[in-house]
Amino acid sequence: MKLKQLEGLLGGLTQFPAPKVELEQYPTGPHIASRMLYTAENSFDDITGKVVADFGCGCGTLAVASTLLDAEHVIGIDIDPQSLELAQENSADLELDIDLIWSDIKCLNLKGFLVHTVVMNPPFGTRKKGADMEFLSMGLKVRMVASQAVYSLHKTSTREHIKKAALRDFGAVSAEVLCELRYDLPQSYKFHKKREVDIAVDLWRFVPKARRSS
Repeated sequence: MKLKQLEGLLGGLTQFPAPKVELEQYPTGPHIASRMLYTAENSFDDITGKVVADFGCGCGTLAVASTLLDAEHVIGIDIDPQSLELAQENSADLELDIDLIWSDIKCLNLKGFLVHTVVMNPPFGTRKKGADMEFLSMGLKVRMVASQAVYSLHKTSTREHIKKAALRDFGAVSAEVLCELRYDLPQSYKFHKKREVDIAVDLWRFVPKARRSS
């Protein structure tokens, strides 16, 4: 699938009608989502034919993109049941098959699933300090999740902190910023003063430690 076609399909997805501030719910726009998944597949062969898990899937944008790029099996995980309903509607509209799991990311148990690749646009940790680190830690846990790669978006201003935590605390073999993107954040909550704000974000690719044989 061409990049423009992927972006066009993602642009038709239904997004949060009433985002929850406590969960830092913001839509993952089609521009940034399409480039994230297109890079994961075309530069690293991490999507097509792979089992992909979307952490904090929200309305399902990254999960849908993974499915459109011919992932073998896609799992979307979110703590918010209303978001999962939207993700189900979005996948059904495109006649896609995505498994959706209602779970707090900290309590996630994917035993029985061999996940190759994790993709996520986690909370930036603005409302709940460390929320971004919780997501990254879970994605890199050797005994549980990704065997091949973790792709994640984080504020560029946190770059050094992210790299240090991934390599030192979470056991990543490598942590690479693939590119810097502009996250177009729309006016979503009452405390937002501007109609939209551009935030500099890094697209990261993390390689986890190899799984231990059981």
